[in-house]
This record gives sequence, C-alpha cells and structure tokens, in this order.
Amino acid sequence: MAVYHLSTRINSNVPTDCLLYDLCIYRMDSERNKYTLIDVKQHPFQSNYETHSHMTGNINEPLSTIYIMEVRLYRKTMLHTHCVTPVPFTKMYTLEEFASGNARSPVKRENPCYFESKGTMKPESQGGETKLIQITVPERPFIAKEYPIGDPLDPFENVIIEHQINQRYNHCPDAFPDQNAASACGPAAFFYCVQIDRPDVYAQAARELWRYGKTKIGALTISPGEGCKHPSGFFYTKNGRPRILGLDWMTLAGLRDSENTVLSFDTLDSPVAGITMWQTLTEWFEKAGYEKVFSNVGPVQAGIRGIRDLNEYAKNGYKVITLINDGLLGRSDSNLTVPTHWVVWESPATQDPNGYMHLNLFSWGNVYDQIKHKKDISFFVSRFFGGMVFKPLK
Repeated sequence: MAVYHLSTRINSNVPTDCLLYDLCIYRMDSERNKYTLIDVKQHPFQSNYETHSHMTGNINEPLSTIYIMEVRLYRKTMLHTHCVTPVPFTKMYTLEEFASGNARSPVKRENPCYFESKGTMKPESQGGETKLIQITVPERPFIAKEYPIGDPLDPFENVIIEHQINQRYNHCPDAFPDQNAASACGPAAFFYCVQIDRPDVYAQAARELWRYGKTKIGALTISPGEGCKHPSGFFYTKNGRPRILGLDWMTLAGLRDSENTVLSFDTLDSPVAGITMWQTLTEWFEKAGYEKVFSNVGPVQAGIRGIRDLNEYAKNGYKVITLINDGLLGRSDSNLTVPTHWVVWESPATQDPNGYMHLNLFSWGNVYDQIKHKKDISFFVSRFFGGMVFKPLK
C-alpha cells in the first residue's frame, strides 16, 4: 500500500488568482465501475499554473496503472465565478506520470487551456471600436482522400466517430474492432483486449487519435504517419456498406503504421504492411501495462499439449491470444497450414462427443464459435501455432 501526491498543469494567459479548477483522476474496470483517486472542486492554482499536489488514500496499484484525468476550469470575476470548459478536458496518464509531476504534454493544445484576448475597447459613446481576433484551428488529423471533410460519406466525421466509440465503450453487441478490408488482425486482437478490460482507456485513446493524430497507452506510443492519416482507397462497398470503420482505421491501422519504418499503411489494402509478428504483439501488450505469464507461440504447430496448456489459462480468466491459419475458421476458404491470423479466446477449446472441435473466440469483429464445422483435432492442430497469455489489464 502507498500514498501518492498527484498533480497536473494547465496553459493560460489569465492570472492564476482568477482561475479555479476541478480535478478528477479515476480508472474503470471491465464493467465500467469507477475507482476515483482524486476528486476536488474549484481549487485555486499555484502561481506557475500547476494544480496543488493532491494526496491519494492508501492504494495498492502498480505505477504503470493508467488513469483518466478530467479537468474543468473556472474564471473568477468581481461578481461571479463561471465555468469556461463546460465539457471537461480529458487525458490519460500512468500513476507514475501523475506522481512524478509529468502528467502534462509538451504540446500546448494537448493540455487544459484557457486564453483571453487582451486590450480595452472604446465605448460606443466614444465612437466604438472593432478589433480583429484571429483564431486558428489545427486541421483534423485523419482525412480520407476519397472522402474529404464535408463529404456525406466522410468516415472520420466527428459525430460518426463518437457514435462508434460510445458503442464500444458501452459494450453494445458485436461492437468490436474489425479490420475487415485492412490486414490488421494483430492490432484488432490488442484493441479488443483493451476494449474489454479498460473501456475507458479504449475510448480515450480513440478520442486522442481523432483530436491529435496520436495517443499513448501506458508506455505504448501510437503515432501513425501522414500516409496513414490521409489514406487512399474506398471505405465502402458498391452497396454502401463500410469496408472498415473510421474508428478501426484510426486505431488498428494507426497502431500498425506506428511500427512500420519502411512500409506505410496508407491504403485500405496494405497486406504486407499489416503483418504482425508475435514479438511485436507482445511488446504492444506489455507497453500498455499487460503482464505476460506464458507463451508457446512460434512458426511451427504447438500440438495437442499446446492446446491443453492454453486451456488451463483460459479457464482461469487470462487473456489468451493465439496464432492460427485463418483456414481454421468458417469464414475462410484457405487450405494452407501456415500462420496467418491472430484471434483471442473467450473460453477453452473443447471437443464434442463426435470428436469435433469448438472454440468461442474473437475475430473479424465477432465473438462466437468460429471453428469450421465438423473438424477434428488433427485439422485444428495443423492450423494452430500456439499463443501468448496475459493477465487482464487493471
């Protein structure tokens, strides 16, 4: 158990003695139950625009635990105190970043900000005065080449993205990451686990990608290149159905593109740029705060023993992510027996009285028993290349 002193900092040109803040620092669990570390109302700032250092209770959390920060700002006048941020500013940091005073960004607009124009206007009795104030708004980071801002099919339009985020956050049925036309099953497996374990972190990461074109989950930095943020290709089929949602392009393609130093994930059909090796996938999970407890993944089949080992972890609620050939699944017509696809187990693998295999798993945006019908264990094993096991993210 430990006690921490947590703080953040804002940017403003208003004297600090004219400003107040609300500060709430919390995390959520998989059921969206809220655990609050700090919740203070209308506190004064220090002279350097830092909040005061607020003490937590005794907590037993790793320093890598991710928390969401909400800040509201208030402006004091002679007669009133009024809120100048009706929508709270949100950002996420680790407990270590809060405790060390590093819960802030070097980029001004990524912090809570409040600025006022300067100068005194002439009253109407003296002829009045007009001043020109220039306000600049950075360009939205994600813009599809075929569907620019204003296009009715713009996949990154704010209302559309917010609706998609809220569906995922609220655990709506079948509202899961789906790479669909993009080759990004590794990022889909990662973001599915984050969405299930920490829906608050998933939603915050998606919103930061939309606002800033980058985000950070624990120690995992997601910062896609310009090509990924301005993708080419058609986001819809001829009958108008999405080939991939804007939310999934930002998160899945954005994560995969962040790892590419040579190839750019800049079109909807980037199969080479989308391949994820298990070393990379492990690194994503661990940087985000997951703890790996077991691995038997590799380029060769893991065998029946490999299935049994992973079953034991699946029975005990661990995250089991396995590498398969997609021909193992009913959706695919592949006849190959080489590793091509990542899936997440929702339960242990089982064998029915007829010897046929079953496994509830996440893949392609759905969770159900996706193993091909009436396939025995030899068919399963020939397309199974082991996996990795992580403790759920807290």
